[in-house]
Amino acid sequence: MKFSNGNWLNKEGYILQYPMEVYDVRKTEKDLTIYAPFDHIVHRGKTLDGGMMTIQLSSPIEDVICVKMFHHLGSNNKGPHFELNKKDVSIEIEETEDDIVFSSGSLHAKFNKKDVWNLGFYNNEKQLTSSESKAMSYILTDQKNAHMREQLSMDVGELIYGLGERFTAFVKNGQTVDIWNEDGGTGSEQAYKNIPFYMSNKGYGVFVNHPEKVSFEVGSEKVSKLQFSVEGECLEYYIINGPTMKDVLGKYTTLTGKPSLPPAWTFGLWLSTSFTTNYNEETVNSFIDGMIERDIPLDVFHFDCFWMKEFEWCNFEWDNRVFPNPETMLKRLKDKGLKICLWINPYIGQKSQLFTEGMEKGYLLKRPDGSVWQWDKWQAGQGIVDFTNPDACRWFEEKLEALIDMGVDSFKTDFGERIPTDVVYFDGSDPMKMHNYYTYLYNEVVFKLLERKFGKDQAAVFARSATVGSQKFPVHWGGDCWSTYPSMAESLRGGLSFSLSGFSYWSHDISGFEHGTTPDLYKRWTQFGLLSSHSRYHGNTEYKVPWIYDDEAVDVTRAFTKLKNSLMPYLYRNACESAQTGVPMMRPMVLEFPDDETCHYLDRQYMFGDSLLVAPIFNEKGIVKYYLPDGKWTNFLTNEAIQGEKWHTEEHGYMSLPFMARENSIIPVGAIDSKAEYDYADGVTFHVFELADGKGTAADIYNIHGEKAGSVTAIKEGSKISFRANNMPDSYSILLRNVEKVDSVSNGKMTYTEQGTLITTKDEAVQIYLSE
Repeated sequence: MKFSNGNWLNKEGYILQYPMEVYDVRKTEKDLTIYAPFDHIVHRGKTLDGGMMTIQLSSPIEDVICVKMFHHLGSNNKGPHFELNKKDVSIEIEETEDDIVFSSGSLHAKFNKKDVWNLGFYNNEKQLTSSESKAMSYILTDQKNAHMREQLSMDVGELIYGLGERFTAFVKNGQTVDIWNEDGGTGSEQAYKNIPFYMSNKGYGVFVNHPEKVSFEVGSEKVSKLQFSVEGECLEYYIINGPTMKDVLGKYTTLTGKPSLPPAWTFGLWLSTSFTTNYNEETVNSFIDGMIERDIPLDVFHFDCFWMKEFEWCNFEWDNRVFPNPETMLKRLKDKGLKICLWINPYIGQKSQLFTEGMEKGYLLKRPDGSVWQWDKWQAGQGIVDFTNPDACRWFEEKLEALIDMGVDSFKTDFGERIPTDVVYFDGSDPMKMHNYYTYLYNEVVFKLLERKFGKDQAAVFARSATVGSQKFPVHWGGDCWSTYPSMAESLRGGLSFSLSGFSYWSHDISGFEHGTTPDLYKRWTQFGLLSSHSRYHGNTEYKVPWIYDDEAVDVTRAFTKLKNSLMPYLYRNACESAQTGVPMMRPMVLEFPDDETCHYLDRQYMFGDSLLVAPIFNEKGIVKYYLPDGKWTNFLTNEAIQGEKWHTEEHGYMSLPFMARENSIIPVGAIDSKAEYDYADGVTFHVFELADGKGTAADIYNIHGEKAGSVTAIKEGSKISFRANNMPDSYSILLRNVEKVDSVSNGKMTYTEQGTLITTKDEAVQIYLSE
């Protein structure tokens, strides 16, 4: 929200007041409070008839400082509140004649006690950002509505990222962003997943701890300031020190919750019935059998909305006109090795038999006059489940649990964005704060039910909406996108922004949601989709099975599905580490290469885990222009090795794209490509790329329970490469990519392949001597 009129004036209708000086200080072992009047106190009379800003500093975890600024502390502050994991942190407060410094770890907040008002934030001696004169503001409109504002300085060359899954430009500088969940598709400034958290390429982050609407002006009102504001009498934000961007994500997710680890099977291919298509059990069987007949691995089948009767979403009952015996059908599908996902949402159409039940028991949101809140958008006369009512939660769970007992493994938790604010909640929550927060309660209920039924790290939803903390309930997908190349690119931008907002796993509708998919787009989007953390074919009016498009689409789908499955030892290790650290699987280039300034702007390529780079192709000509950071890179598919720190332009058919392994990396490849879940250590081959002399590297293997099961380390010393295995099974292989001449190998059988030299061994230690 903008309050100024250029550099010098304020907009008409707004009165802005600012802290002018550090007048008094209160210190405890846990916090520092600054009392800052809106006027300079030049004599005792100035202490009368004037307002004051109170600024309280505390630390929830080391290297994070909470800044709480308030005008009238006694104003109504009903929940909900984000769930934060606060710890007992040792802080330091140092005061001199000139300043007062509050420290947590290497992060310092310094108030200037003399001259011009200033609050600076430092990583040791390096200034990260500052709140300068007239930045902190208490604002009243002519109608006496209050706002609180903060403006933090932005440095020369500083770039801002995050703020949720945003489909606008990847770098947020120059944008106005309102944190308000809306069902706007992927082609507008609206977003399904709004997160009041951003990161800077300077190595710090800012989390604004408000579930209601937060308005951000990212260099868009004052071009060297990042402004955020909320309605009310209080504003609370957290400065998060890195010093790296990965460290920022780690500390942010320590505070707001680490991403849960999805089950291994979720990383396989998902196929949907699509939305408004006609389908029944025969259609479903034709899709699944068609995939089997064409040797296309499939892990999950998803039934979209019309598994229930029209006008009755949600009644949680199968439409017996097209699915007369769902339990038998599900058993047959599961006998084919499939997991089952069903579409749901938190809305109850009036025709559903559950509407009357929910209305009578008080399980639906109400208007202030006590009537059920209803409208006709989406479903005629629909009401909305009130998840602040514990009985309503149990009621909702019971309906889903019956489906789980029938054979369902997961739920697509659609919607949760268009939540009204003219309502009354069971627990008295503030409806303005509940608008964004509603999705947290909705997905928490479903996720925890699945976790209770299947166990920890065995639960997964497929969610569209999100807020702070929703990373604990994976997986999320990008929502409704057009079937065009620009929409494919905007989907990727959204996913990269989302990954810099604390979320580790993300998917999108392969080939686009809306109608108009061409065979060319289908094949290009398939490459991208199967090189994403989660992969699902889904559409609106079109089926998405590959043979509808052409035979080559079948071949591309088969090849890239099998490629992803074979890479599961590498991918699942990255998934496990993402759950531990908060660093996402799909990583913007700036996250992995912060010292390469070219990478700071890249939004059409990404790192898939720590060692593989993906550059999707966004045109029907098959031409791609992409950037490689410094080092030697090898195309995992073609085995071509090329030099980095430069741009490359290439043309690719549908069976290839830039899928580049960075030097000095080891990529474990599984022995199975027919499914995503298997024993990743059994028969694994470690693909070794361009080892750096004297610099060791390693590859870990995790089992499907998320436990570290084994590892291989390697070090190159001149012409000698030494490998050591730990806890590996009876045999494993090492493939030296692009190495065709080897003099000798100890403890292993050596074979020459098109890709390089393959060594198969059972021993823990192996030495390889390269030809000079």
